[in-house]
Amino acid sequence: MNTPGPGPAAADAPPGFWRRRLVDPLLGQLTRGVTPDRLAATLAVGSVCSLFPFLGTTSALNLGVGLWLRMNQPVLQGLNQLLGPVQVAMILVYVRIGEWIWRAPEADRFSIGEMIRAFGELSWSGFLQRFGRAGWHAFTAWTLTAPLLLAAIYLPLRPIFRRWATSDRNPSPNLTP
Repeated sequence: MNTPGPGPAAADAPPGFWRRRLVDPLLGQLTRGVTPDRLAATLAVGSVCSLFPFLGTTSALNLGVGLWLRMNQPVLQGLNQLLGPVQVAMILVYVRIGEWIWRAPEADRFSIGEMIRAFGELSWSGFLQRFGRAGWHAFTAWTLTAPLLLAAIYLPLRPIFRRWATSDRNPSPNLTP
């Protein structure tokens, strides 16, 4: 018995969120002359820059590094926006790693609630005096982990994008239009 394929409604269904916002734009870059290696490098560098542990700095950091390395700015800035919540979550992780690296005394450790309270109560200079060392700890941890994160993103993405690029240009003879 012959079973009918998906009806026209299924074929006309809009693509899902991830396909529309992530996969299609990346595949579009591959078809516009961006090499798979360059796209993987852009995503790796953009991820590392987007996780810089200081709020309000990542767009400028992505812009500067992207211009310097001649990387695709829309991809960098889009990735920066996607990774915003991850950046916020990673700030405390970077602070704690930095405290461990620098063997910070218990008196230097703080909670997020304490920092938010102090931000509202202290002057700008008072806040920096109290939490400046935490910023140094976070910066140190980010600097030391950035090359590892860069490699952890770039190395797996490069062969994936190479496969996508070749499969997109040389469709399998078994596929019918």
